[in-house]
This record gives sequence, C-alpha cells and structure tokens, in this order.
Amino acid sequence: MKSGEEMKEALARLVRVESVAGVEASPEFPYGRGCGEALQEALRLCQSLGMTTVNRDGIVGWAEIGQGEEMVGILAHLDVVPAGEGWTYPAYDLTEVGDRLYGRGVTDDKGPAVACIFAMKDLLDRGAKLKRRIRIIFGQNEESGVWTDMEWYKAHEELPVFGFTPDADFPAIYGEKGILGMEVSLPLSRSLLTDIRGGDAGNMVPAWCRATVNGKQLETVGQSAHASTPEDGDNAITKMMELLEKEIPEDPLVSFYQSYIGSALHGEKIGCALEDEKSGKLTMNAGVVRVRGDRLVLELDVRNPVSFEAEAVIEPVRRAAARFGLELTVTENTAPIYMDRNGKVIQALLDVYRKMTGDDSEPAVIGGGTYARAMDHIVGFGPMLPGRELTEHQNNEYILREDFYAIREIYREAMERLAGL
Repeated sequence: MKSGEEMKEALARLVRVESVAGVEASPEFPYGRGCGEALQEALRLCQSLGMTTVNRDGIVGWAEIGQGEEMVGILAHLDVVPAGEGWTYPAYDLTEVGDRLYGRGVTDDKGPAVACIFAMKDLLDRGAKLKRRIRIIFGQNEESGVWTDMEWYKAHEELPVFGFTPDADFPAIYGEKGILGMEVSLPLSRSLLTDIRGGDAGNMVPAWCRATVNGKQLETVGQSAHASTPEDGDNAITKMMELLEKEIPEDPLVSFYQSYIGSALHGEKIGCALEDEKSGKLTMNAGVVRVRGDRLVLELDVRNPVSFEAEAVIEPVRRAAARFGLELTVTENTAPIYMDRNGKVIQALLDVYRKMTGDDSEPAVIGGGTYARAMDHIVGFGPMLPGRELTEHQNNEYILREDFYAIREIYREAMERLAGL
C-alpha cells in the first residue's frame, strides 16, 4: 500500500470514532468511551508501525522511538469538539472531495497526530541516529480546557526536555493569550423566556439557537468557528438576541446581552477592549446558552492579551451583569504563556519550516489554548500553513490533502532536528 493511502486510512479510522470527552465515561474509559477507543486505535497504529507503546489505564497513552537518556515530546490530542449542525459531509467519516479531506478532527487534532505518527515511522524506516528518544503523548481531554490527562502524566511519567504540539499554526507559536471561561446566569423565574438552547461548546461560535417565548418557537442559524477567532463565524446566539429584543426587550438576559455584548467581538461594549502589540486584541465569544436546572445560563469565552491580568476582564463583566441582576461565575482562568521567540527550540523549528517551505513568515502569538501550556518548553508548531482557511471547530472541517502529506515531511525533519539539539 502506498504510504499516502496508508496515512489516509489511518486517519479515517480515527475520524470514525466520535471522541467527544465526557460521553459515556467509566473506569475503563475515564474520558468517555469514544476518547478511550480513539486512544486504543492510535496506539494500535503506532505498535503496528514498530513503536513502543504504553497505555496508562485509559488516562493517557504514548508511543516512542529511538534511544537516549533524554526525550523530545510531541503532545497531540485525540478528543474533538461536538460535530454540531450544518455538515454537508458526514462529520464522523473521512470524505475526500477534490483536494480536500473532510471530517471532525482532521485539522484539530487527529490529522496532525497521524502525520506525526507517520513522521516517526519515517525516522524508524530510515534508521535515523537520534541522540534523544521521541515520544508522542496522546491526550483525551484537551478541548474541555481541564487537562487532567496531562496533569496525571506530569505527576507519573517522564517529562520531555522540550518539544511541540501539532495543534496551532506554522511557522511557530511563541505565545498564547489567557483564556477565561465565564457564566452569566439568573433564575429562570426572572426571565420572560420559556426555554432557550444554543451552541454546542463554549469554545465554539454557536451555529444554532432555539427559543420559546410568548408561545412562539424561534430559531436562528449561524456558522461555527473557533472561539478564539469569532470573526470567522456567525454567532447564532447573537442573532437570537436580536430577535428577542423585539419580543421581550425588558428581559434581563436579553437586555444585558444587547447592551454589553451584541455583535461586538472584542469586548468594546462591556469595557474590556484590551489590546497589546505582542498578541493583538481581546476576543469575546458567547458560546452556549441553556436552561440548566432552574437557572438560565450564558457561557462566555474570552481570550485576553498576554500583557493583561484576568481581573481586567472579570470586573467589567461582573459590573455589567450586576446592573441587570445577573450573577457571574468564573469557570476557567488560564494564564497566558509567552516564550522566548529567540530560544533554541523556536529557532530550530523556524529553520526547519523555512528551509522546507521557502516561507519566511515570522512566529506569532495566538488566541487558542494548546498543550503548549501543559508542560514546560513545549511550543505550538503547525499544522495550519499561512493563508489556509481555518476550519477547526466548524462544520465541514477539512484539511487539504497536499497539506496532510506536507506536514508529515515537516514534522519528520523537525523531530530529527530537536532530537539532535
């Protein structure tokens, strides 16, 4: 079988596993049956290609090649965000149309994980002499933002001296904004809504929203995107709030939303439009709205620039919510990370990327949160090439076939370089 076809078949097997964290969790599958089955599938693939594999009771697994006292770590994740609605092609199947490969996880992060596995296979087949071992570590809980998988790994397993996560952009990422998860809520009894539901995950721009008010059923449709790039999506909750303002303008949640969030993407209306030269503008995304028990809950996802503390965001939101009698709960507060862009790891990866692509783009800071935060000396490296459409967390997520093959080549050279530093 040709190597490219083997890669595609391996990716297809992983995409078919609906690995959304938390679904059907059990002692055997602590992050859910789908996540556990994806881990098993990835380790079977690695073992079949000649790698040493380890599965730590379904919590975390890894595969390794080479010898040496030190180890280079590749941190990839096998969980995915929910598929959501509006797919043209089956979300949990690999569909090849023209030059594109469609399916949930093909860019985030199953496709890059497979590319890294086959890059390691190339090094094995070549008999590359490596000063350090190379270990790909498979997480299953990345999309939740609560990385107990990586915490367990750090407490029990050998740590890499440095490495990368294939879950960002090329040419390299040397910083990530802070991440704030917040919930604004009120008792349902104080709302004029009978019911409202919208969005699939807080870190996605919601593609749908449905509400019941005054005996009417209302529905809005948007376009999903990653919460860190809300400008790439079309927020269905925002559309719903515009409709509800006409129906129940005095409702506390509707009034809060329209007064302080609306269609603004950078916190302009709520008083936290922060920006710095290193990482750009703050982003704010209303990702989920739900009736939860006896309360109406709106989930906000904020990515704040690296130069600012979380309180610069939390307090303006708290004050705005209080004006309408709403309560604010902070559900996530992940500090930004900012690394030396001139350090040896970033510079080695940049050199590999530039020599292989001829592209002299500069490294960047992103709004996404990756496993680069999980361990020291890990940086974001690919898979997205400059100028490509960003489709992670969207319906019809795809990767260009040529990119799927190209990143394997880049990752192979990058691993060899890092193993020799």
